[in-house]
Amino acid sequence: QVQLVESGGGLVQAGGSLRLSCAASGSIFSINVMGWYRQAPGKQRELVATITSGGITNYADSVKGRFTISRDGAKNTVYLQMNSLKPEDTTVYYCNAHSSTIGHTYWGQGTQVTVSS
Repeated sequence: QVQLVESGGGLVQAGGSLRLSCAASGSIFSINVMGWYRQAPGKQRELVATITSGGITNYADSVKGRFTISRDGAKNTVYLQMNSLKPEDTTVYYCNAHSSTIGHTYWGQGTQVTVSS
């Protein structure tokens, strides 16, 4: 089992910045990809950014150039630095960890990000 604990959400004005953190614990040796997703009410959960254990990153087009995903292996933590935030970025953000070895995906509890105009 893997546990994911997110932090760093909150309220910010448009154009501002926030940094989300996701601390992983448990059987983290099996995890090869971690990332962030978001889900607005009534919509499907969508990919924001992912990072592999080798450091390869992937971003949704809507956040490229504004968001940066990174990881600290020593702390088993993944970060999402969000700059130039827009009101349309407002939603709940979820941390995700995937193990291709055991074919399982884990989710955090979610953290609310609200961007005011």
